[in-house]
Amino acid sequence: MIEDGRHCLDIAQQLHAVEKAIQQAKRALVLDHIDHCLEDALGSQDQTQRARTEEFKAIARYL
Repeated sequence: MIEDGRHCLDIAQQLHAVEKAIQQAKRALVLDHIDHCLEDALGSQDQTQRARTEEFKAIARYL
């Protein structure tokens, strides 16, 4: 885009879109890891432990 002489605004918008896509991919990876690997490692949980795990998953969405 730079070599093609595109406007700075166009380049900035594309870079922003790429950053957001990477951020969303990282978030999806972390949440998937929590859903599969972490919960498997923890095994069966009582209600209090399950609530803490769910709270951790909710907080992780803000990463």
